[in-house]
Amino acid sequence: MKFLFLGDIVGKPGMSAVLQNVQRIREELDLDYVIANAENAADGSGLLPKQFDTLIDNGIDGVTLGDHIFRRKDIISSLQKSDRIVKPANYPHHAAGRRWTLIKRSGRKPLGLVSLMGRVFMKPVDCPFEAIDDVLAELGEHTDHILVDVHAEATSDKQCLARYLDGRVTAVLGTHTHVPTADTCILPGETAFQCDVGMCGPYESIIGRDIERVVHTTRTAEPCHFHVATGDVRLCGAIVEADDEGRALSIERFQERVVVQ
Repeated sequence: MKFLFLGDIVGKPGMSAVLQNVQRIREELDLDYVIANAENAADGSGLLPKQFDTLIDNGIDGVTLGDHIFRRKDIISSLQKSDRIVKPANYPHHAAGRRWTLIKRSGRKPLGLVSLMGRVFMKPVDCPFEAIDDVLAELGEHTDHILVDVHAEATSDKQCLARYLDGRVTAVLGTHTHVPTADTCILPGETAFQCDVGMCGPYESIIGRDIERVVHTTRTAEPCHFHVATGDVRLCGAIVEADDEGRALSIERFQERVVVQ
């Protein structure tokens, strides 16, 4: 199996970049699946149902979210109905959404999809270690190929979860901080790992937002709306290849500058 995981889609630039290029990239790289974190798609915060539907209709096989999951409350209907999107598995059981899902395409082995939230410098959530143990007890009987998106602020959070899951899942790939890290590796138990795969959006920015506004507020403490930036749009993520038993064979950072229409 070979799949691409795209990092946080940020605003209109990120959405346009993904929608205009995902089919081409799928064909060029001969990918079985393309998964994306889309929690920042709606003007930089949250995801709208029509955006989710558009992503699925245009080549994204599954979607993960994070701490902005309910920023646009309309997404609750998609979380309740669709098997192509997951909530963080360590969110409350009664929160809308699936703790895991199986992404399937004809003629291909299914890919298990899980999202976890970190706890360092993040809003309070349940224990991710206990949550993933519960999820794997259910999901493990359905597939050997499992992708875990760890949406966390601290690299230590992501590394701890990756080491805990080494040999139990195919890949542990980080999101949330929007900056791609240079630590792609195969862990000793043959699990692929990267602390953060980066974002899909404008890199002439401060993690996707207009530079002047962020710097102004940081210097003066005067509040203002942080508009999504527009310059230097890139697609960023990680490409993972795995054997038939779900063991990672390779991981490669993916980054491509694109011109959006």
